[in-house]
Amino acid sequence: MVLSRKVARFNRVATNRVARLITGRMPGFGTIVHRGRRSGRVYRTPVNVFGTPTGYVVALTYGPDSDWVRNVLAAGGCGLETRGRTEELTAPRVVHDEARSAMPFMPRQVLGLARVTDFLYVDRVSPASRAAG
Repeated sequence: MVLSRKVARFNRVATNRVARLITGRMPGFGTIVHRGRRSGRVYRTPVNVFGTPTGYVVALTYGPDSDWVRNVLAAGGCGLETRGRTEELTAPRVVHDEARSAMPFMPRQVLGLARVTDFLYVDRVSPASRAAG
C-alpha cells in the first residue's frame, strides 16, 4: 500500500511547503532539487533519504511513477539538500527491494508497515567528474 495519490496531492499543496523548511537539516530527511521534464521549472521535493557508501537511497513512498522521480531519471541526476549542505547526485536508478535492505532498522519497520518496496538510488558526483564537466 504505497501512499495514495490523494495523499500525494494534499502533501504537495500543504505539507511539503512546511516540510521543506526543516527537511534540509533533519537526519533521515532531505530535499531533492530537480527540473521539470517539460516545463524546465525547478522543483524542491522533501523526501526520506539515507546515506549509502556511494551516495544516497530515497524511499519512494508514493511509488516510482511520481513526477519528481521521473524528472530525476530523465535528467540523469538531481541536487540534494540534507544536513545543512547541498550535493550533486547522478546515476539515478529505481530498485525494487521488498526487504528494504538499505534502510536503517526503524525506518525499515515504518516503511514495511506502509508496504514501501521501491527506492531511488543516486550516486554522489565525484570531484574528478565535477572538474571535468
